Amino acid sequence: MQRAGNPQLASTGFRLDSGQSVSISSVPGWSGRIWARTGCTFDDSGNGSCQTGDCGGRLECQGSGATPPASLFEITLGTGNVKDYYDVSLVDGYNLPLVAAPVGIHGACKATGCVSDVNMGCPKELQVVGGGGGGEGVVACKSACEAFGLDQYCCGGEFANPTACRPSFYSAIFKRACPRAYSYAFDDGTSTFTCQASDYAIIFCPTANRIETPDGVDTASVIPKPGNEETMKLVSSSNFLRPLPLMFLLFILYLT
Repeated sequence: MQRAGNPQLASTGFRLDSGQSVSISSVPGWSGRIWARTGCTFDDSGNGSCQTGDCGGRLECQGSGATPPASLFEITLGTGNVKDYYDVSLVDGYNLPLVAAPVGIHGACKATGCVSDVNMGCPKELQVVGGGGGGEGVVACKSACEAFGLDQYCCGGEFANPTACRPSFYSAIFKRACPRAYSYAFDDGTSTFTCQASDYAIIFCPTANRIETPDGVDTASVIPKPGNEETMKLVSSSNFLRPLPLMFLLFILYLT
């Protein structure tokens, strides 16, 4: 749940049942990723595996990344007056819908995320089908890079620049479903956001119910559905200075 060289978080992996939340403290300058895992089984020692989003077969990821495909919240926290940079990325594929909303902000900031169930419209060649025998169906949707391993999809080799690496048929499926999320490596223009916020609410499966962030913003109205380009300004009377430590507020509505 973090990148190498960052201060260790108090926890890098945990279980949350439907409706539960947890706060995670971080510090300015911290950079990392947060994601949800599904279909998990762990023993009392924290060893096991997850159907999607696994991180080396451990409950505590301890710096290990998510095994694709997984929907990712990525953030680099600013220091001093430098803004935070954050995004929701489907470059490594998709497993669950999520919303990331700044809380306690100065000025106008945008929530981002993906509220669509991409698994329902995932092309057959990208599908990850549940293997538990319980009729789970499609549990995740691979990126074209992971599915085919070609430079034109991975933005590698001669395609390792924004001029040569362009949206593909497959990345366009992700982009139509989730207009604010990264769909391929150079999808920066509509997918990277900046803010100075005291907290970030990260909400998985937000369409299961109408859920509000801690400052009262209804997440169902924050993220545009496909074809709806309206934006919402999140305004707060909070002090301009960021309190330390910053808290990530995670709301995971489905994690089994």
